[in-house]
Amino acid sequence: MGNFMVEEKKPSYGAKIKVVGVGGGGGNMINHIIREKGDEMDIDLIVANTDVKALDSSLAFTKLQLGEKITKGLGAGMNPDVGTKAAQESYEEIKSTLEYSDIVFIASGLGGGTGTGAAPVVAQAAKEIGALTISVVTMPFDFEGKKRYNLALKGLNELKKESDSIVVIPNQRLKSLIDKKAGIKESFKIVDNVLARAVSGMCTIVLDSGNSDINSDFADVKKVMEHRGMALLGIGESEGEGAAQEAIKNAIQSPLLSDITINGAVGVLVHFKYHPDSPFSDIEEAMCLVQNAVDDDADIIFGTTSDESFENNKIQVTIIATGFRDKEEERPTPVASTPDAAFKKSRNPILDERISRLKVSGGYNSEEATNMLETPSYIRNQMD
Repeated sequence: MGNFMVEEKKPSYGAKIKVVGVGGGGGNMINHIIREKGDEMDIDLIVANTDVKALDSSLAFTKLQLGEKITKGLGAGMNPDVGTKAAQESYEEIKSTLEYSDIVFIASGLGGGTGTGAAPVVAQAAKEIGALTISVVTMPFDFEGKKRYNLALKGLNELKKESDSIVVIPNQRLKSLIDKKAGIKESFKIVDNVLARAVSGMCTIVLDSGNSDINSDFADVKKVMEHRGMALLGIGESEGEGAAQEAIKNAIQSPLLSDITINGAVGVLVHFKYHPDSPFSDIEEAMCLVQNAVDDDADIIFGTTSDESFENNKIQVTIIATGFRDKEEERPTPVASTPDAAFKKSRNPILDERISRLKVSGGYNSEEATNMLETPSYIRNQMD
């Protein structure tokens, strides 16, 4: 099949973002984003695989066959070493495909041959061209066996060496989202959905198709990502009275975050999406909850996007938090139960300035009920 390319869509504003789905799991995630988002997001969606049939069936515009000579288009045969060699064979093509990117997201399901073996090589290429490299991966279900899990763990360790940041989604923890009567195809579709939410949520912080009131741009993202230590990604949603506060709580208290919490983070990026008629006071109180939970000297950057088509009692929030101290050093601060408690802490000057700007442009409105979007663990790997 060879390397098949089409003319890339140029973003109208913001950073140049490319998302690469590596292997079967990554390719499924790309298809999911295309079906759900269509052309809403100004990002380049790319699939990379050793399996020609999988590439032929992909909805992506840009398709990259890995290791044409080594695999003959027949896949990696569940062998990560073959996946690695295939990506190395196509290394220059990978670099050419990723050229001029500011941010590269690499999505893969670990445990198989292509995703496990090739994803670290794709990450290496992204770093070599100077892009901020964020990997988003899934770990196998328990029923898939110890061998597959051990292969996934080995691939994860290799990927950490080449990535700036890694989102790790343990499939086993997604069981709470899957109906016991659901079939295998439906179950893995839920995995694809969570993987897609992780990627699209981070892209939304930088590029949003709505009307940006306060924009969190690439420089903001980079600033937050530069903090050392672990990090997390949270996506929350709620509606009704106090929706912004509930959405924040849903994002930072998801069961999928395991033992990781926002407490003690030194870098936080928050993005709200809402109807333009919603009252501002709800967001202000929600941001107080964030500020109360994180480090006193934390860099807190937040952006907002109002959308006329959005329900006026509904709010969505995406959070990226970085720079956690080692566990033995942590002294967690509980999330404040009231806005007054949150205000007892010293205010962050950047936060104050952004709040002042938003007050001028208007705010939000809401009613009761809550709907949590489950969120994955977000692990920061700081390169020395």
